[in-house]
Amino acid sequence: MSRPSLRRATVRLSGVRCGTLEELPGGGTHFLYDPDHLAREGAFPVSLTMPLRAEPYTSTRLLPFFLNLLPEGWLLDISLARLKVARDDAFGLLLATCRDCVGECEVVPAEGPTEDGVDVPPAEREP
Repeated sequence: MSRPSLRRATVRLSGVRCGTLEELPGGGTHFLYDPDHLAREGAFPVSLTMPLRAEPYTSTRLLPFFLNLLPEGWLLDISLARLKVARDDAFGLLLATCRDCVGECEVVPAEGPTEDGVDVPPAEREP
C-alpha cells in the first residue's frame, strides 16, 4: 500500500541518486534507498544512523539526519526571511537550502524523471 506524500525530494551522494525523501501528511517523513543504490558495489549510506536497507526509514517529523543539514541560529533567521519559508516548514527549508549543502549529500526537489531516470527539477533541465 502506498503512502500519500505531499512533497518529494531526490537524495544524492556525490551527485549520484541514492534515495527518495517524502513528506507525509501530519509532518512526518519517509526515506527509502533506491534499489539501484542498494545493488551498487561499494554503496554507502547517507548516514551511519540510517544503514543501507530495503525497508524505509519513517519519522513523525523530519528525519534527524536531514534535520541536521538545516541552517541554525542567525543563518536560519536570514534563510527563512530571504527564502520566505515558514519557521515550522522544515521540509520546505530542506528543499530550499540543501541542493548544495556542506558534505556530499544533496537534497533536490523531485519534479519528474529525465530520460536517464534521474529526477531533475525543471530549472536544471535543458530546453
